[in-house]
Amino acid sequence: MSSRGERIVGLAEGWIGTPYRHQGAARGVGCDCIGLIRGVWRELYGSDPGPVAAYAPDWAERSGEDRLIEAALRLFGPALPVTGAEPGDLLLFRWRPDCAAKHTGILAGPEHFIHAYEQAAVIRSALVPSWKRRIAAVHRFPEVAQPNTTK
Repeated sequence: MSSRGERIVGLAEGWIGTPYRHQGAARGVGCDCIGLIRGVWRELYGSDPGPVAAYAPDWAERSGEDRLIEAALRLFGPALPVTGAEPGDLLLFRWRPDCAAKHTGILAGPEHFIHAYEQAAVIRSALVPSWKRRIAAVHRFPEVAQPNTTK
C-alpha cells in the first residue's frame, strides 16, 4: 500500500462509527457516503472539494444524470481499471447498469471498504461479490502537494 493510500485509509478509519446523516459531512456527528468522501478530502487537502447542492435521498433516480461520476471525474481525474484499485482509492457503485452511480466508499484493503451505510453508520464492510459487481468506477485521490521548504 502506498503511503498516500495508508493515509487515506487511516483518515477514513477515523470516521468509523460516525452516525449516518443524509447530507452530513462532520466526523463523529453525522455523514452520508458523499459526506464521508468530502470529509476525508477536507482532512487530506485542508479545504472542502467545493459546494454541494442540496439533494434528496432519491436524487440519483430522479435527476437522470450521473452526477456522482461527473463529480469524480472533475475532482479525481479519469477512472482507473477496477483491477488496478489500491487501498485508499475511491469506489463508486451503481445498483443497476441502467441507473446512475449512487453510493461511494474508500477501498481499505483487497477485500474491504469503508462507507457510510444508511441503516447504520460509517463502517468497514467486506467487499463481497454483490458489492464488487456494482462497482461503477475507481478513482485515485490526487497527489497531496508538498509544502515548499526551500528558500
